Amino acid sequence: MATKESLMRGETIARFIDHTLLKATASPKEISHLCSEAQEFGFFSVCLPSCYVAMARDALKGSSVKICTVAGFPLGNSSTEAKVTETKTAIAQGAQEVDMVLNIGQLKAGLTQSVKTDIEKVVQAAGDAKVKVILETCYLDNNEVMKACELSAHAGAAFVKTSTGFGTAGAKTEHVQLMRQVVGDKMGVKASGGIRDIETLMQMLEAGANRIGCSSGVEIIKGLKGNGY
Repeated sequence: MATKESLMRGETIARFIDHTLLKATASPKEISHLCSEAQEFGFFSVCLPSCYVAMARDALKGSSVKICTVAGFPLGNSSTEAKVTETKTAIAQGAQEVDMVLNIGQLKAGLTQSVKTDIEKVVQAAGDAKVKVILETCYLDNNEVMKACELSAHAGAAFVKTSTGFGTAGAKTEHVQLMRQVVGDKMGVKASGGIRDIETLMQMLEAGANRIGCSSGVEIIKGLKGNGY
């Protein structure tokens, strides 16, 4: 778990951040700027629409910044075959991580085997790339969050993730804590949605997240001076 003290000992906040641009109006110029910022500030990855993966691959060539994209985004109720195709195409074009949205409606209906199979097939399609399963916690009760974490773990995913940023609410510390409690140290936990300042980011890390998805990373890093970090 990251703490203020550990960050002061040399861990960098930027390395926890997936620098994100997933809005519908994202333009090539904005994606190019996103990649430049990720290199300048040392973010872990860029998280962007799959149509820009190849562009990001070229822009980040020789860089340590990873390329993350999404599948079944943002609703999660596209077919498994569509998610698999999205994933395979993205990996072929250079993506190293895929954030997929689980089938929320099926989870809430108790169709757990269908949900697990959906995740498993995306994990298989991703090969060596990491798959993060977006739960969209704003639509789930605690039992459903726990079940989604268990299914993701059994399906071979690398992370569980709170939110798309397009639901009715973003990340909440209580959900991050619950997710970490369920997955233990065997999986990553990514907090995303509504994280716009260092105080909120630190709350998520201290609750158990080890990756942060946000579009305000540059502002957060620039604002660290004077906050004791």
